[in-house]
Amino acid sequence: MATYKTLDTVQVSDIVNVGISPETAAQLHKKVDEIIKKYGSGCPETWKEISTRVLNPDLPFGFHQMMFYGCYKEFGPDPIAWLPDLEAAKLTNIGNLLERRGKEFLGPSYKDPISSYSAFQEFSASNLEVFWKTILDEMNISFSVPPKRILVDDPSQESQLSHPGGQWLPGAYVNPARDCLSLGSKRNLNDVAVIWRDEGSDQIPVKRMTVRKLRSEVWLAAYALDTLGLDKGSAIAIDMPMDVNSVVIYLAIVLAGYVVVSIADSFAPNEISTRLVLSKVKAIFTQDVIIRGNRSLPLYSRVVDARSPLAIVIPARHSCLSTTLREGDISWHDFLDRAKNYRNVEFVAVERPIEAFSNILFSSGTTGEPKAIPWTLATPYKAGADGWCHMDVHKGDIVAWPTNLGWMMGPWLIYASLLNGGSVALYNGSPLGVGFAKFVQDAKVTMLGVIPSIVRTWKTKNCTAGYDWSTIRSFGSTGEASNADECLWLMGRAEYKPVMEYCGGTEIGGGFITGSLLQPQSLSAFSTPSLGCQLFILGKDGIPIPPNVPGVGELALNPLMFGASSTLLNANHYDVYFKGMPSWNGKVSEIVFFLGI
Repeated sequence: MATYKTLDTVQVSDIVNVGISPETAAQLHKKVDEIIKKYGSGCPETWKEISTRVLNPDLPFGFHQMMFYGCYKEFGPDPIAWLPDLEAAKLTNIGNLLERRGKEFLGPSYKDPISSYSAFQEFSASNLEVFWKTILDEMNISFSVPPKRILVDDPSQESQLSHPGGQWLPGAYVNPARDCLSLGSKRNLNDVAVIWRDEGSDQIPVKRMTVRKLRSEVWLAAYALDTLGLDKGSAIAIDMPMDVNSVVIYLAIVLAGYVVVSIADSFAPNEISTRLVLSKVKAIFTQDVIIRGNRSLPLYSRVVDARSPLAIVIPARHSCLSTTLREGDISWHDFLDRAKNYRNVEFVAVERPIEAFSNILFSSGTTGEPKAIPWTLATPYKAGADGWCHMDVHKGDIVAWPTNLGWMMGPWLIYASLLNGGSVALYNGSPLGVGFAKFVQDAKVTMLGVIPSIVRTWKTKNCTAGYDWSTIRSFGSTGEASNADECLWLMGRAEYKPVMEYCGGTEIGGGFITGSLLQPQSLSAFSTPSLGCQLFILGKDGIPIPPNVPGVGELALNPLMFGASSTLLNANHYDVYFKGMPSWNGKVSEIVFFLGI
C-alpha cells in the first residue's frame, strides 16, 4: 500500500499530484483544513465530514484514498468508514422497533437504537421465541393456521439427533408467495413491484410492473400450472436468467403449492441433468436462448441435452421462439393460453405445513456431487427478515442485486424485497458495464447488492463514471471476500453510503454474520452476528473462546436458527453439519468454517 501523510500535513501540491487542478486542489485543501480545525486530523468524525462535504465520485480515487488513509494513519486497526446518525437510525426498521419497545426488551438499560444495538442482538439470540414472534409480526406475516408456538427445542437425545435446530412454527400453514402479493400498509395495487431493463435498451425508460399487474400475471401462471396435472408438492425447475418472467414463474410455483428447483442458467447439460435427477423434477421452465450483447447463447438446447422432462419455453426477445421445440414441450404463450379464461381471477394460495419444501437449491458441486438443499416454507421468511433487519428494506425501496435464481441470492432478492413492500430491480444482461450503472441511476435503486469481483471490474473499467447513484441508501456485499480499497471506492460512488457485508449460506436462507445501519462500519468487515443468531469461535480444545477475546479457531453456530435447512436430499444432514462437533450447554454446534479474529 502507498504511504499516506496525516491529513494535517497534506499540502495543495499533494492534491495536485493525484490529478486535480491547482485551483480545485486549493479549494479542497481549504475545506479539509476547516474540518481539521473543528474535529482534529484523525478521528471518525473528521472522516464523516470529509466523506460527505468534500468528496464526490468525480474526484480521482487517489484523492479519496489520501483522505481516508491520511485521516486514519495513526488510528489503529479497523478504521471507521461510516458512522450512523441517531435520527436516521431511529427511522430504520430495527431503530423504530427499539424506540417503541426497547425498554420492554432490555429493561431500564435501553438508551437508544445505536447505543443499545449490541445488547438487542444478544437479546435476540437468547430470547428466540420473543424475537421471532416480534419480527414476524412487524413484517405482517399471516398464517392460515397459526403455529402452536414459535420454537420447540426438545432436549432429549433422540430429538437432538433428528432436530438439532429445533422445530420452528410447529402446526403453522403458510404460503410465502401469497405474503409477497398481499395488500396492506406495505403496498397497494398501484405500487411498483418489479423494475427492469433489457441490455441494449439503455436509452429507453425502465419498465415497471405494478403490484396489480404482478398479481394478475402470477395468478394466471398458477392456474396454467394446475393444467399440467402434477401432484401438489411436485418439483418444478427454473433454468433461465433472472428477469420479470422468472419472478412471475417463481411466485406462481410457490403460490400453487409446488416446489421450485433452482438451476443456474450457466450450467452445462450434465450439471443440469444431475440437479433434475436429484430433485425428481416433473417440469422445467427455461428460455430459448440467452442474449448477451450481440451474442445469442443456447439454453433450451442444453436443457434438452440434459434429458429434461416437460419444458415450458419462454422467448428471450419479442414473442416468437428462435428454435423448434421438442415434441411434448410447450411455448410460454401456449402455456398461459391454457388458463386464458382465468385472467385477472384471483388464485387462492395453496397453504401447506411450515415444514413442507418451497425451494430446492444446490451447493456448487466443485468437490463432488452437489448437495441438494431444500428450503422449507419458513426459509423465505428468514430471507425476508434479514432484508428487514439488516438491509432495512421497507415500503418504497428499490432493491437490486445481480444474481440468478440458481443461487440463493435470487430467491433471497424476491423475498427480501416483496415481503417488505419494496420493489425488485432487475437488469437483464451483464452487470459489468455502463448499461448496468445507468440502470441503477434510472431505476433509482436504494439498496444495491454486489459481489466483490463485480466491484473490481467496475473500478477497473470506471464504468460508473457520470452516473448518479445518490439514491442508494446502502450496499450489500456477499459471495466473496471483499477488498478494503474496492469497498472504499464503492462507497464513494454513492456519497459514502455504508456497505453491509453479508455472509451466510444456502442452508440458512440468509446470513449469520453481517453489518447494521445502527453500528459503525469498517471497510470489508462484519460488525455483528445476524439478529437471532449466536456465533462461537471454537478453540483447539473445542470450547468457545470468550466473547471479545481475540483468537483463531473454527466458527460455529448455535444450531437454533430460524429457517435453516434440516435435511438434504442426497446426504445425511446430521453427518454433514453436526457430527463430530462439540456440544455446548447441551447443544451440538454447527460447523461453518475456519476463521481468525
